[in-house]
Amino acid sequence: MSKKLWGGRFSKSTDEMINEFQASISFDKRMYHEDIAGSIAHATMLAKCGIIADADKDSIIAGLKKILTDIEQGNFSFDVALEDIHMNIEKRLTDAIGEAGGRLHTARSRNDQVALDTHMYVRKEVVNIAKLVFDMQTAFVETAEKYSDVIMPGYTHLQRAQPILFSHHMMAYFSMLSRDFSRLKGVYERADIMPLGAGALAGTTFPIDRSFVADQLNFESIYTNSLDAVSDRDYILEFLSAASIMMMHMSRLSEEIIMWCSREFSFIELDDAHCTGSSMMPQKKNPDVSELVRGKTGRVIGHLMAMLTTTKGLPLAYNKDLQEDKEGLFDTIDTVKFSLAVYAQMIRAMKVNKDVMFKAVSDDFSNATDLADYLVKKGLPFRQAHEVSGKAVHYCIEKKIWLKDLSHDEFKELSPLFEADILEAIKPETCVKNRNSFGGTSYTQVENQLQLAKAMLEKQQVVIDEYESKQIQI
Repeated sequence: MSKKLWGGRFSKSTDEMINEFQASISFDKRMYHEDIAGSIAHATMLAKCGIIADADKDSIIAGLKKILTDIEQGNFSFDVALEDIHMNIEKRLTDAIGEAGGRLHTARSRNDQVALDTHMYVRKEVVNIAKLVFDMQTAFVETAEKYSDVIMPGYTHLQRAQPILFSHHMMAYFSMLSRDFSRLKGVYERADIMPLGAGALAGTTFPIDRSFVADQLNFESIYTNSLDAVSDRDYILEFLSAASIMMMHMSRLSEEIIMWCSREFSFIELDDAHCTGSSMMPQKKNPDVSELVRGKTGRVIGHLMAMLTTTKGLPLAYNKDLQEDKEGLFDTIDTVKFSLAVYAQMIRAMKVNKDVMFKAVSDDFSNATDLADYLVKKGLPFRQAHEVSGKAVHYCIEKKIWLKDLSHDEFKELSPLFEADILEAIKPETCVKNRNSFGGTSYTQVENQLQLAKAMLEKQQVVIDEYESKQIQI
């Protein structure tokens, strides 16, 4: 069994069950790159400040780079008895280079070390997720342009309400993801604060240079309070919150996709590559991607609730409870990344059934509001116009016809204000075209949304490029 690096105070070995219970190596080993990068920066700073010799620093850095290569080539065995990624790497380093390896941990604690690793890991993964959000936004823009003339029913209360452009519907999700992107920027900013140098909780007696380390690791700022530095998990909570909201958006889209591709709607057809069949029913084509994303949303929200519950009663500074921050974080990162990646593919590949959507707005009463608006423009107060339109709908229901089927004389009986142009005014194309208020569903407004979206994507690309340029290379 490996000797504990903290075992000097103890006269008895840790129980094997306790070793397994408290070990985090099974999941925190994914932060090996961040741990090694942080240790290289720390060792460089220690030498710069005269705390360790340059020769020891060189040995440490060479040893850490060798460990990095071993891990990436699959030649590193992780030991559960060493608990975590930090102790596994330090033990291998000390075994390889001797006494110099034991000097690496000078002026730091695992408390600020793990905080540093997690900050760097979140910062890196936020960039990866932001790129996937960007790609899905691009998929919405592409799909909106591809089907720019398709008219569909807009819904309230899941009842057909008014005709809208399908592209308008797609751009609503673009807008949601734009806010998600903005929230990711906020997460990045709060993760971009360096905790190393806080020690276990109170700082260190050594003359360290925290600013130097921050520069080495491309951190924008440094924690000003050592207690806060080792106990802060706000950036993780923010990430889990942002991820939960993003998955909620994806779940709403999933619900609509599931409905739209059903035989009851038949608004869209998903590509075979993104569906599955039934082991029993040969005719089935199931929207599994959408169903899984809808289901995984609860999983991500659960991780947020778990982390809020874990941290709500913790005293300062570090407590072992905070080890629970990682599994939910890592699982959320994996879930969000996969969901975004597969969904962008699915949106690009789906087929929109234009004729089915148009029939749903033409053989319907979703133009009733436009009938009322017509009368208002002729001078009738809206409440009276609303009543006339409602009576027209009732009349049509009794006769089992639509508003478009009414004769000119029937319109005149409802109101003398109706003229010969009423049928043109209540066509779905006209209903869409006339909703030209800013942000509306008219062809002009949706084209404006698309141009604004492309400009926004250009700005978001600048942000992504800036963040990527700060990623640490070893």
